[in-house]
Amino acid sequence: MPVGWAEVPIGEICDLKNGRAFKPAEWQGDGLPIVRIQNLNKRDAPYNYFAGEVGERNRLRGGELLFAWSGTPGTSFGAHIWAGGDAVLNQHIFRVDFNDALFDKRFLKHAINQTVNDLIDIAHGGVGLRHVTKGKFEATKIAVAPLAEQQRIADKLDAILARVDACRDRLDRVAPMLQRFRQSVVNVACGGALGLDRQNSSESEWDAAILGDLLEGKPRNGYSPKSVDYVTGTRTLTLSATTSGRFKPEHFKYIDEVIPPDSHLWLSPGNILIQRANTLEYVGTSAIYDRAPASFIYPDLMMKCRANARVLPEFLLLLLKSDPVRQWFRSRATGTAGNMPKINQQTVMYAPVRVPPLKVQREITDQVRRLMTLADELERRTTLAATSVGNLVPSALAKAFRGELVPHDADDESAAVMVARLAVQGSPQRASKRGRRTA
Repeated sequence: MPVGWAEVPIGEICDLKNGRAFKPAEWQGDGLPIVRIQNLNKRDAPYNYFAGEVGERNRLRGGELLFAWSGTPGTSFGAHIWAGGDAVLNQHIFRVDFNDALFDKRFLKHAINQTVNDLIDIAHGGVGLRHVTKGKFEATKIAVAPLAEQQRIADKLDAILARVDACRDRLDRVAPMLQRFRQSVVNVACGGALGLDRQNSSESEWDAAILGDLLEGKPRNGYSPKSVDYVTGTRTLTLSATTSGRFKPEHFKYIDEVIPPDSHLWLSPGNILIQRANTLEYVGTSAIYDRAPASFIYPDLMMKCRANARVLPEFLLLLLKSDPVRQWFRSRATGTAGNMPKINQQTVMYAPVRVPPLKVQREITDQVRRLMTLADELERRTTLAATSVGNLVPSALAKAFRGELVPHDADDESAAVMVARLAVQGSPQRASKRGRRTA
């Protein structure tokens, strides 16, 4: 424990007020917002409202320290400072009242959150929904610094967290930019403006065609028997294997059924898989199978096709990913309400495209490959940067609670003296006013 600090049970310095159990029948379209755990974890989470009478113990005015004590480990538990205005507090959240003449709420929030993993370990409930009892929360000890040092630590952490949030905001913008870049490359490539040797080729060499002109036979649907939860000799893909537009072999299920070796269901390198049913955003998503032959079969929600001699498989995939073809699929997708939109073989076969000579296709696909590799590298570096940024917060908090983040001042009143003074003044219930400064 750092010099001048003390380890204190939460119940000795805080008074806990649990929220009210609002029934769905009490939710209204106006009134005071009901603060639920999801409103603490997600800024854009919608609110329910309550226009009736509620006791002061369940009211929020703004700036209160709160602790979510029930929910899913890793997502729900934790201390928060209420950043809104007048509101009412829902059940499963404690309002943590304390004497803010002795404690900094920002410091207390971080101190409590340093114990969250321990609290989850002693929480009641199963693997999913769990909860921490009031008694166990009150008995949990937190590290408390002298008030002046609390404020210095909180100020330093605020500055660090502000920089981390700014970095995260910038990094979060990279993924959508890369998605737009990749799609732009595909569209430019299929529009004849990428990779052309202007001296030896021209757009006039591009032929109008339909996708059916470029395939060996017709697309064929897959097969979806019931999956099993044990290992067998037959693996069938799930939609997630191709939803990204690239083949991901980790997304599969086992089936307890023998598929004949000569069945069309077995995939071979160069097969193109098209999602024939999914949400409107993803219906028609395509990917090339690039793994060993006869390792997977494909489900009924996909179609399989193969490029003929007129087109490179890689260029055919670009055509399938281009905006005009995707829009063709979406506009012709059918399905009843509540079901996934579907496209059929005819929709795929009759999609209009333009096709250049094979030499130009090679130029284009080579250039696309180079550009996509650059985008992949940028994505990899962004992921590494995001991991590094994510590590800054726990590192700073660990330093703070080792007493290493800010200088220690020997003239500060020790936490032990501060807590003893609180005990003389009375219980946290009498000493606290929602974390606001008392006279």
